[in-house]
Amino acid sequence: MVTKEKITKKKTTKAAKVKESAVSKLRIRVRAYESKILDASVKQILDTASRFDAEIQGPIPLPTEIKKYTVNRSSFVFKNAREQFEMRVHKRLLDIINPSGKVIESLTNLSLPSGVNIDVKML
Repeated sequence: MVTKEKITKKKTTKAAKVKESAVSKLRIRVRAYESKILDASVKQILDTASRFDAEIQGPIPLPTEIKKYTVNRSSFVFKNAREQFEMRVHKRLLDIINPSGKVIESLTNLSLPSGVNIDVKML
């Protein structure tokens, strides 16, 4: 048997979900091979967003992705002689909560150094 209290609780939880979904986020993932260039570009993004009084969460450092490659030193003989090379991809995550149009426009016009990859998602 359903009482009136349970019905009102269900309505309030639906209203709470609507309020949560009204909050929009701009999630920015920044990737680079060099950590110094990555930190400089993240600082530039933070300065641009803070200029328009945007609420910012981050930068959150994500785990560094390491790709290792093993190569034979010699082409024909000396099979045991090998070299290892690795590529490190450093990553950071930024969230901008309730971005205004000016913030989005200024971030799209931002010029960052080469070698920095940016993924932007609206949540």
